[in-house]
Amino acid sequence: MHLLRLALSATTLLSLAAGKHCYVPEPTDGTDLLAEQSLSKLRESVADEHDVAQACTLENAAVRREYSTLTSNEKLAYTAAIKCLMAKPPRTPPDLAPGVRSRYDDFVATHINATNTIHFTGNFLSWHRYYIWAFEAALRDECGYADYLPYWNWGKSAQDPERSPYMDGSATSQGGNGAYAPHACTPALISGQGCVPAGNGGGCVETGPYAGMVANLSATGPTFPGIRTGLPPLGYQPRCVRRDISAWVSRQWSTDAQSVDLLTNPAYQTDIRAFQDRLQGGNVSDIFTSTFFGVHSAGHFTWGGDPGGDVAGSPMDPMFWLHHSQIDRTWWIWQNQKPLERIFQIAGTRTILNSPASSEASIEDLLDLHYTAPASAVKNHLSSMGGPYCYIYA
Repeated sequence: MHLLRLALSATTLLSLAAGKHCYVPEPTDGTDLLAEQSLSKLRESVADEHDVAQACTLENAAVRREYSTLTSNEKLAYTAAIKCLMAKPPRTPPDLAPGVRSRYDDFVATHINATNTIHFTGNFLSWHRYYIWAFEAALRDECGYADYLPYWNWGKSAQDPERSPYMDGSATSQGGNGAYAPHACTPALISGQGCVPAGNGGGCVETGPYAGMVANLSATGPTFPGIRTGLPPLGYQPRCVRRDISAWVSRQWSTDAQSVDLLTNPAYQTDIRAFQDRLQGGNVSDIFTSTFFGVHSAGHFTWGGDPGGDVAGSPMDPMFWLHHSQIDRTWWIWQNQKPLERIFQIAGTRTILNSPASSEASIEDLLDLHYTAPASAVKNHLSSMGGPYCYIYA
C-alpha cells in the first residue's frame, strides 16, 4: 500500500508538472501592491471639488472583490442575479430596439446605441464606470443580489485562461470555452494586423451557468467568422453565444507585468490621455497601424468569439462585466496614485477616434444611459467616493 501511495504521488506530481490537471493562478503582486498604495492615498475630500456631492467615507464604502476570491456560494449568487435580469422584462420600448427581449438586454442596447460616443473618447472611462455601476445597482435592487460587482484580475489567468475559475466551464465560472469548431483567425484590431490565431473553441458555449444562452440583439461589428451582418442596428438576431478563449492574447497583453507597466511607466503617467490611450491600445495617430492590443482589447479577445469580439454588442457575453470592473479598477489605481491631481482629469473628443471631428469632452458633458440609469454629468463619475458612488477595490 505504501509503494502504491508513492507511485500515485509521483504520478500526481508529474501530472501537475505537466499542467494536465491543475490550474495555478499567476501572482499579481505588482498590481495588488499598487492598489493598496492607492487606497492609502485616497483622499475622501477630493470629490468635494466641482460641486460633486459626497457622503461616502472609507468606513461605509462598498468593496468590490476579485472574482476568484469569492466563495462558491458568492459566485453562484452573482450568476443567479445576472440570470434574473435575463429573465425580467425589458424597459426599452420595442420600437426603439426590436431585439431587446429582457432587462439584461436593456443594458446591451444602451451600449450598442452609445458605442460611437463612448470608445476612444474623453468619456470612455467615466461612461463605463457609470454603466457597470448601473448594472451592479440593477443586480442588487431588481434581483436581490447582496454583494457588489466583482472584477477579473487579468494577470491571474493570463497564462491559462481556459482552465481559470473565470472561464473553466464549471458551475461557479462565467461560462466555458465554445465547443470546438474549425475557423480562421479572428481579426481583432482596427489596424487589421492583430489576427488572433484559432484556438480550441469557436462554437457555442455549452458548459457553465450560461450554457445555451442566446444573444438577442443583431451583430453590429462582428470579428468572428460566420456571423450574419446587415440587419438593422438593435434588431432581433437570436444566436448562441460563441467563444474562442485565447491564451495567445492573454499571455502577451494581460499579464500583471503589462498592467504594472501601464500604471508605472513614466510615458503613461503624464496625464489621463497618455494613460487611457495605452490602456485602449494606442492614440488616434497610431491606432490604424498598431499591433498592440492594450489591456482593454486583450481582455475582450481573451474570450473573443461572438458577441464578445463585437465592440458594440460585447455586453451580451457576461464576461464583459468582470472585465470592465477590472478596467475601472485599473483606472481607480491610476487615479489614486495621485488623487489630488488625477481624479478630475479627462481628455479626448466626443466621438470615436474623433470621427467625425468633434470638440474636446468636458466634465459637464452628460452621460446618457437611456433606460438603465438617469443622464448625469461626467464630473459625477470621476471619483469612486463622490456623486452616486461609494466603493473601493480590495
